[in-house]
Amino acid sequence: MAAVATLLAVAACDHGPGTTDGSGPVPRSDPDAGSAAIIEYGCASCHTVPGVQSVSRTIGPDLTGFDDQIYIAGQLPNRPEELIRWIKNPQDIVPGTAMPNMGVTEQDARDIAAYLYDQ
Repeated sequence: MAAVATLLAVAACDHGPGTTDGSGPVPRSDPDAGSAAIIEYGCASCHTVPGVQSVSRTIGPDLTGFDDQIYIAGQLPNRPEELIRWIKNPQDIVPGTAMPNMGVTEQDARDIAAYLYDQ
């Protein structure tokens, strides 16, 4: 009985994906900062990003429902640490991919990942 009570208490403490307290899928992240970083780095110039006005919908893949996708870039398992790595250095993972290395910092990549998983 005590174990069930403990599990319920722990579950009640979950603040959802991408929260800054580390309880979401992307520890040490802020989805709101991720939205700003998406705009700052121009991600919506190539991708449709939910909640962010996009310029083009034909260059990169639509990122709507990203958390439901199985793979990142058709290569990597869709896990936060892989997404962060991809956002920071896509050319290191898939040389010649259309997605350029944009100089995204570790923290911005974490925040962008949190935003995508939170949508």
